[in-house]
Amino acid sequence: MSGGDGTRRVRAGRRTVEVHRPDKVLFPGGGDAKEYTKGDLVDYHRAVAPFMLPHLRGRPLMLERHPDGLDGPRFMQKNTPDGYPEWITRVEVAKEGGTVRHTVCDDTATLLYLADQASIALHRWLSRADSVGHPDRLVFDLDPAGDDFEAVREAARLLGELLDELELPSALMTTGSRGLHAIVPLNGRHDFDEVRSFARDVADTLADAHPDRLTTAARKKDRGERLYFDVQRNAYAQTAVAPFTVRPRPGAPVATPITWDQLDDPELHARWWTIADAVEQARTNPWSGLLSRGRALGPARRRLTALRA
Repeated sequence: MSGGDGTRRVRAGRRTVEVHRPDKVLFPGGGDAKEYTKGDLVDYHRAVAPFMLPHLRGRPLMLERHPDGLDGPRFMQKNTPDGYPEWITRVEVAKEGGTVRHTVCDDTATLLYLADQASIALHRWLSRADSVGHPDRLVFDLDPAGDDFEAVREAARLLGELLDELELPSALMTTGSRGLHAIVPLNGRHDFDEVRSFARDVADTLADAHPDRLTTAARKKDRGERLYFDVQRNAYAQTAVAPFTVRPRPGAPVATPITWDQLDDPELHARWWTIADAVEQARTNPWSGLLSRGRALGPARRRLTALRA
């Protein structure tokens, strides 16, 4: 439905969300990149909601907002503004010297409202609001020095082989930027320090075995041309891009879950899917059942220790 005041009204469950200035260009076209409007962003979120919401529900969010599109200023929003509708879930979490009232996206209406606010990328906590200190996801961010996806592909294979040896299930996701995220589902019983320590030991094991290709050096000047195994997101109040979120780059690429078999596709790269076709990939259910298999890290830690001995 469209209103005479230039707004568009979109039904989402029991609610109707107003989309203001739906024709506003958020992603300017140019070169090979298509132009996309706020209305396009809303339509994408409405279509992808059944697949995206399971990864968002109950988790504090940080919103990456571009009110004037990619060509305008951006800001990262943690605290929920007072003007947000009362039906949007909030959660108060502790920070140094106080608290932050994060937005939580529990339903399609909230997802569409955030799109109307030009929240292009949604960054989620790795823990849930009811247990913020205990993550149920572990994330490895495979970050190449340049736009070399072949280096990312090789690093992902090495990581996958090691996680298999540790008997940990894992899932892959293109970031919509340059690299991949590898996600391990946890049982939520370890705190962030335990999880980050384990992730660092896994990354160090691979970097020590392949020092010419991989590094865990946090400072860019120490990495050279090596791929960076980043485990810093595994910390309290840190976030990672949510599955199926759009990234603020030309062409509106999407952070998209894939199967391990798809890693072998020579056409694959970090920005392969966009808001034009990511829903098709979502419908294939690439992570089928995997994220419900949350594991304890104790057995994997013992296996890793034995490997490193």
